[in-house]
Amino acid sequence: MKIITLPDEMNLEKSQHAHVVDYNSSKDVSKQQIILNQNIISFLIEGTKEVIFDTTELRITASKFLIMRSGNCLMTEKRIAETSGYRSILLFFSNEMVYNFIRKMESEKSEVIESKSVYAFDYDDFLKRFVDSLIDISKLSKAIQTRLLEVKFEEIMLYLTAQYGNNFLYSLTTKSDDASQKFIRTIENSHLSKLTLKELAFLCNMSVSTFKREFEKYYSESPIKWFQNKRLEHAHYLLSQEKSPSEVYFEAGYENLSSFSQAYKTKYGVTPKHHKTI
Repeated sequence: MKIITLPDEMNLEKSQHAHVVDYNSSKDVSKQQIILNQNIISFLIEGTKEVIFDTTELRITASKFLIMRSGNCLMTEKRIAETSGYRSILLFFSNEMVYNFIRKMESEKSEVIESKSVYAFDYDDFLKRFVDSLIDISKLSKAIQTRLLEVKFEEIMLYLTAQYGNNFLYSLTTKSDDASQKFIRTIENSHLSKLTLKELAFLCNMSVSTFKREFEKYYSESPIKWFQNKRLEHAHYLLSQEKSPSEVYFEAGYENLSSFSQAYKTKYGVTPKHHKTI
């Protein structure tokens, strides 16, 4: 699958600090590898959207919208039905705009509990009207768009920080320079996901071969073996909560009950059906 770089591949003016795009699609996409060169607010209008970053995974319907930090992510966009479409209004904006806003508002950084790559917020009447205004702006000339979007960016940031605080604002500017910490966080937050090695390597901004070398350096075993052990340990926990093997195997990352039972027995010495004897 081709890696898509946004907003570069939308034929937008690269020198601009903000862009608005009325995006429509009649096709579903699943775990598309996306490189965001700018931050983005994705105002979902129709369909569902799921994004996976290094430490965060979120899925929303058209009752919510997302604010995403620049970086690598996996993106899934789906229509509700075959006869419907997928639509979102995309507001791209640079880090420079965020820094300028913080300086202008003299915003004081609150105690950030966790810096995340993506945030989800609910629509309200004000935000719905705001999205309508972006749709109108998207139809204007590029010169007028540029000037209006500077004002609209401040408008949405003022409103959201008043409603939700400024943690999300500072998260947009937070970049971890410690590659090892980012690598470990990505692995630890993905150990129960069904991501492939290629997808995990992309989230870490690495080739698959480099990812494997780094993984064995930190965890002293292959990624396949490590993830399998983590999933089997999770399956063992679920079985202890009175769940049946047929309820557990898929969540543990197995395609069928037979292969799950065999792997479970290899690790624990008994089949999932007889796990209580451990």
